[in-house]
Amino acid sequence: MTETKPPPDAPLGADPLVSIIIPIYNERELLPVVLDAVRRLPLRKELILVDDCSKDGTRDLLAAEEGRPDTRVLYHPVNRGKGAAIVTGLKAATGDVVIIQDADMEYDPQDILRVVEPIQAGQTRVCYGSRFLGSIEGMRLPNRIANYILAWLVTVLYGTRITDEATAYKAFRREVIQAIPLECQRFEFCPEVTAKVLRAGERIVEVPVKYRARTFEEGKKIGYKDFFVAVRTLLYYRFKK
Repeated sequence: MTETKPPPDAPLGADPLVSIIIPIYNERELLPVVLDAVRRLPLRKELILVDDCSKDGTRDLLAAEEGRPDTRVLYHPVNRGKGAAIVTGLKAATGDVVIIQDADMEYDPQDILRVVEPIQAGQTRVCYGSRFLGSIEGMRLPNRIANYILAWLVTVLYGTRITDEATAYKAFRREVIQAIPLECQRFEFCPEVTAKVLRAGERIVEVPVKYRARTFEEGKKIGYKDFFVAVRTLLYYRFKK
């Protein structure tokens, strides 16, 4: 089912460069809060902001970000989906470690430090921030059940127990994630990348993170149909030759 696991990498040292990819779609209100919080982190970092054809004025904010020494701003001319925005950001990343940060503050950017630390220490090459090992506020019961099912499917299909397959906080050694060919366009990034890193023999370490769920009225975009897409994606890549 999987190839031989690669040997652990040496620690990255005290000051690795962390590429923080922020996929963005219509987040004019919260994007400045996210950027301020991320920039306050005591990390050597590059911010890769990928706008997926926002229509709410977000692009006006991003214009002011262009030219900053720690920031790259990339634009999609048409809306393609979160997964496509992440892939665009991954191609541009130059850091030692790459992590995804949503633009909506459901996750606390302070937890980025916790998620990248096992990679920095050489303990793993892939680390997920697990909401179910940490704290959750406002997640509806159907969403909890869907997340439990997805994590259980990973255990059954790939022989690896994880508690949070759908977490947004996924961090990788850059050479690991850039070597994985991704086909995702929307929210299927999570199951696709999980399936492919496990099939490549990588070990996923999880650390606890905090999570505060948004409502659809507040701008949440993922829906129940995406759960079925995630299930299909996990099944597809498990049995794909």
